[in-house]
Amino acid sequence: MLRIVILLFVTTSAAYAQTEPTGAYAEANGMRMYYEVSGEGEPVIVLHGAYMNIPAMGEIIPMLAQSRRVYAIELQGHGRSDDIDRPITYPALADDVALLMDRLDLPRADVFGYSMGAAVGFHLAVRHPDKVDQLVAASLAFELEGMQPEFVAMVPSMSPEMFEGTPIEADWRALAPNPDGFRDFAERMIALEHEPMDWRADVERLEAPVLLIAGDADVTTLEHQVEFFRLLGGGRMGDLGNPLPGSRLAILPATSHTAVIGQHGLLYRVIDQFLREETPRGMFQEAQ
Repeated sequence: MLRIVILLFVTTSAAYAQTEPTGAYAEANGMRMYYEVSGEGEPVIVLHGAYMNIPAMGEIIPMLAQSRRVYAIELQGHGRSDDIDRPITYPALADDVALLMDRLDLPRADVFGYSMGAAVGFHLAVRHPDKVDQLVAASLAFELEGMQPEFVAMVPSMSPEMFEGTPIEADWRALAPNPDGFRDFAERMIALEHEPMDWRADVERLEAPVLLIAGDADVTTLEHQVEFFRLLGGGRMGDLGNPLPGSRLAILPATSHTAVIGQHGLLYRVIDQFLREETPRGMFQEAQ
């Protein structure tokens, strides 16, 4: 989800016939941010996970670009975007995205974020509610207690040495504007894991409908995803006159945290249905 170390990169190539994405840079808060644009239609912003980049998001980007205009963004220190002498925090990253949207003359969009990107999308929707139509948040928790105990126990032992000499460092260096800056970047990312995390009040004041997605063996617990969904107004019986909530919950079977983004077929189906505001028809419901 968010404060998670991505220990596996998904680098599948796009299998869908698409126009080649257009890559460019824009200035935002003292750094050059890299982004790619592909497809046509209603806009959707795609935000990657920790230590990842646009290619690591795999096939979900070209799939979304079949019917939408996709803006895939690389966050501070990730991919081809600059790292700067500034702590990496979710509010700061969200403000970067908001400013980039202004630079791109993009007043409002749907947002799909995975892991760290889901937390950034969440804070974008909280801090800049006028900019987010609908939020898709894959592997997101709103408080530390919603994370698996094994992950919580691992955080205090994190160090840059854990990543040095690994594929994560190699992939980072391959795209980074400053290939020698990995240790500084890793230290900022580890500091992010220690940031206070209690966003319950923010959940309760969210304006945008949210699609929560998690694997059934994710870094967030299933109990937390259900609690999250209930805070968003979900979890009630949908027949017998009860309207369906705007927010939704999808649990992917046999799926760990790092496997979530590789489930592009399942992801696309639930994301596309949500963004189109389509709902399956129940026996006691009108078709929507």
